[in-house]
Amino acid sequence: MKIKKVGVIGAGAMGSGIAQVSAVAGYDVVVQDVSGDALGRARVSIEKSLDKLVGKEKMTKADRDGALDRIEFTTSLEDACKEADLVVEAVFENLEIKQDMFRTLSELCKKDAILGTNTSALPITEIASVTNRGGNIIGIHFMNPVPLMKGVEIISGQLTSEDTRKTVIDFVKTLGKDPIEAVDFAGFIVSRLLDVLFNETIKLIQEGNTPADIDKAMELCAGHPMGPCRLLDLVGAEIAMHGMETMERDFGAGYKPHPLLKKRVLAGLLGKKTGRGFYEYERSLSL
Repeated sequence: MKIKKVGVIGAGAMGSGIAQVSAVAGYDVVVQDVSGDALGRARVSIEKSLDKLVGKEKMTKADRDGALDRIEFTTSLEDACKEADLVVEAVFENLEIKQDMFRTLSELCKKDAILGTNTSALPITEIASVTNRGGNIIGIHFMNPVPLMKGVEIISGQLTSEDTRKTVIDFVKTLGKDPIEAVDFAGFIVSRLLDVLFNETIKLIQEGNTPADIDKAMELCAGHPMGPCRLLDLVGAEIAMHGMETMERDFGAGYKPHPLLKKRVLAGLLGKKTGRGFYEYERSLSL
């Protein structure tokens, strides 16, 4: 199958990033969100991101304008789906919400359309189980921030067809990304490792270590390009918590999210998106 038009469901930071890289690669894109305000923020975010590339001479003004012209924004899920060859869901990291979305997508999308989910931890087979088109469903886990991060996890479910797998791998390569195939267990590769690191980081915080010292230690002593506190602020504390909850359910109590992580989520200390996590930031686009 040849992908020409991409539907992106969810206009948060991940959805807008996926839309941007797809449009830059030459695809027609329709971004859908129930919130008109979210769509407006996504448009502004994409424009600013592309303007930065122009300013750094990594893109011409003509290419920027062409990419922007290829992106449509809508509150209509049907409009985003009806002509899309690939739909990428980037909504809240909750199994019931994603299953409800895929029930709807399976009804609205073309029969041969590929349905991708940007989930960071939820098993693909479980998401696809509520539909009758598991062969067309696959995990496409982009990393945040999408325009900058080269790696994309590709996760086939139990029923994902070989054609779907190959088509999505080829699509990801056209975006200038490197596909990495992961097995369909909770957390895949990246979240399975990172969320455990984040959970241990929370334990260190509770024991009295400062975020600055933890980050400095991991950057200078372990060679990490970004310390775990700053990285957790970028990812979002609630994303790590939901990932740990999914892995605890599937793998046992060793993956139980630390109580302090839950408290920070309840307090709204999510990181960059809320303006405050371990560090303070200007409030950014929600995931």
